[in-house]
Amino acid sequence: MPRVRDRGDGPMPVVMLLPNLVTILGLCFGLTSIRFTFADQFNLAAGLLIFAALLDGMDGLLARRLNAASPFGAELDSLSDFVCFGVAPAMLVYHFGLEGMAGMGWIAALAFAICCCLRLARFNVAAKAETNTKGSFSGVPAPAGAMLGIFPVTLYLSGFADLREVQAVIALWVLGVGALMIARFDTISLKSMKISRDNAVYVLLAAALVIGLMLTRIWVFHVGATFIYVALLAWGPLKKRLG
Repeated sequence: MPRVRDRGDGPMPVVMLLPNLVTILGLCFGLTSIRFTFADQFNLAAGLLIFAALLDGMDGLLARRLNAASPFGAELDSLSDFVCFGVAPAMLVYHFGLEGMAGMGWIAALAFAICCCLRLARFNVAAKAETNTKGSFSGVPAPAGAMLGIFPVTLYLSGFADLREVQAVIALWVLGVGALMIARFDTISLKSMKISRDNAVYVLLAAALVIGLMLTRIWVFHVGATFIYVALLAWGPLKKRLG
């Protein structure tokens, strides 16, 4: 674990601020996504949330590589996550397909944002207390929850289906994703999946396919990735029931 810097270490080099700058950039993407949401530019709004999710993984990596982890950075990251992956997706899905439900759509959007907030708060407490249990599932991470939450939007942008004619389905989906962010159950660990050298070529081909889809058909990739992620979440409980 990287050593946390404190004020007694002397002046902080500018490079040590890089992780926080990346976090702030991600926050800007989340806020700008809200702006494009209410301008009915759903492709830009959803795209900015995807970029924010990518940046969310980069700031932590930079903090570890640069030995720049700090309590301030952790709090900044958590606040940014709530805006980018709680508020912004809720606003996007609400404006996209939940406005015509006589207030019920707004309740679904509120529930999603609140579940994200609860998930982040529980994660922060668990991280400080170091009580995380390996092999247990303590809720879908906030970025993944956001990507699942905007699935009805990307399903429309990819040309597969427009669920706005069945807004109740969108509301139930959003509520279900919110529940997953605060759920607790056993699931599979991707770290336990070992890749042999014989299968390495297939992994490389799959990675090339993923990169190609991300660059050329981003919404198709998002829809496919969502299905795979939900299947992985369901596999753990299903495997446990089957014994």
